[in-house]
Amino acid sequence: MAQRALYTSATLSIAYHYLDNWLELQWQGSPNDEEVMEGALKLLELMHHERCQKILNDNSRMQGLWAEAARWGGEVFFPQLYAAGCRYFAWVQSPERYSQLSAELAIEHTTAGIVFMTFREPDTAAEWLRRM
Repeated sequence: MAQRALYTSATLSIAYHYLDNWLELQWQGSPNDEEVMEGALKLLELMHHERCQKILNDNSRMQGLWAEAARWGGEVFFPQLYAAGCRYFAWVQSPERYSQLSAELAIEHTTAGIVFMTFREPDTAAEWLRRM
C-alpha cells in the first residue's frame, strides 16, 4: 500500500495514503484526554497540509474512557476539521466498551457537516471510504 508516515507518538500514528487520498489514524493503548486532544490537533494540522477529504480513524487497539476529549472533539475539533476540508470520517470502533462510549459521545456532540460512519473492521471502513 502506498503510504507515508506523517506522525508517530506513543498512542497515535498518522499516515497519508496516496492511492486513496486519505489520512489514516491508528490509535493504541489507553490515551488520556490530553493525548487524544493533542493527536486531534496534529490531525488538523496535517489536514491543512495534505488537503484531503477523508479520514480513516482506527480505534481497534485503543482502550479507556476519554469523555472530556470526546466532548471537546464534538463541539470544537470536528467543526474545525470540517473547515479544513474533511467530509468523510470512517471510525473503526474499539472492542472495549468505554472507548466505544467516548467515540459515540464525540459524534453525538457535533454539528459539523462531516459524514461519520462507524465500523468494526478497518477493511470495511476502507471500502466505505473508497465509495465516497
